[in-house]
Amino acid sequence: MKIKDITACIEEIAPLSYAESFDNVGLLIGNYNTTVTGVLVTLDTLENIVDEAIEKNCNLIVSFHPIIFSGLKKINGNNYVERVVLKAIKNDIAIYAMHTALDNSFQGVNAKICEMLGLQNIKILIPQKNTIKKLTTYVPHKNAEEVRLALFKAGAGNIGNYDNCSFNTEGYGTYKGNENSNQTLGEKGTLHTENETFISVIFEKHIEKKIITTLFNTHPYEEVAYDIVSLDNLNQEIGIGMIGELTEEKNELEFLNSVKTTMNAKGIRHSKLLGKPIKKVAVLGGSGSFAINNAIFAGADVYITSDIKYHEFYKAENKLIIADIGHFESEQFTKNLLVDILTKKFLNFAIILSQKNTNPIYYL
Repeated sequence: MKIKDITACIEEIAPLSYAESFDNVGLLIGNYNTTVTGVLVTLDTLENIVDEAIEKNCNLIVSFHPIIFSGLKKINGNNYVERVVLKAIKNDIAIYAMHTALDNSFQGVNAKICEMLGLQNIKILIPQKNTIKKLTTYVPHKNAEEVRLALFKAGAGNIGNYDNCSFNTEGYGTYKGNENSNQTLGEKGTLHTENETFISVIFEKHIEKKIITTLFNTHPYEEVAYDIVSLDNLNQEIGIGMIGELTEEKNELEFLNSVKTTMNAKGIRHSKLLGKPIKKVAVLGGSGSFAINNAIFAGADVYITSDIKYHEFYKAENKLIIADIGHFESEQFTKNLLVDILTKKFLNFAIILSQKNTNPIYYL
């Protein structure tokens, strides 16, 4: 088992291309071709996590938060980041992080929060832009079905609850090959007309390489005519935050107390209670002040997130309740999610849930 096998599994649900531009995701320390002795899954990578990996014979740490976020100019061990990096390198331990790639996954951080709170009919709160692309190509009639089906198998043509979606029209193409051409149909130096099918399919940006490879492997022409364009359409399968519904309405205090218990929160900082029942719930793990207006626009009765500043609570505008449950508390079950994913894929392999509490915040 190589590191690349483990990371490929994770990237099936959280492709690195989902990550925000400011983020630092992927294999931060190590080599993808290293043989894995064991995997330790954690929310944060601290020195005690590296010690735990050493103790449990794990040479790969899968961490939600990246230990290296901004550029390191020196590695002298003068702060906790440098000490972690030094210790990991000295002990041949690789570190992989996914952060906002998993935040933006439909099966990621916020889906886990929704699961913990028992929310149904969940949807992405802020769909990520520029994630959908469209491929158009021109194929001889007799090869059209083969190419189309291959593209579907590669992941193209998925729209919401539908798959194998495409648009097709009939026409004809013309070409004339020079003396160096290796034509499948027609003769060199002669203008050739071929009855062709115009095929158009959409796909998610992270599989573009796979789609192009599939097209070139199945298309009969020596030179394949195709276009790929980015679409402005929003993809409801990729994005940050989620909104869902409780199975039945709860009063505000009942709901907030249940959140406190379920999420193991030491306390909840919240905006003014409104005296209204709670049915629609928006969630965003980690720092979520930027999405307050999105939660209001989506019709949420309460918005659960963290790291809300004093003046940001005013943004509730008596339209919903903002509930800050704590950064660690909102993301803590992410490592359980990752362990579940990896253990289902890699049976009888050491996938270990870290037992260390990496929350840097303490309460009296």
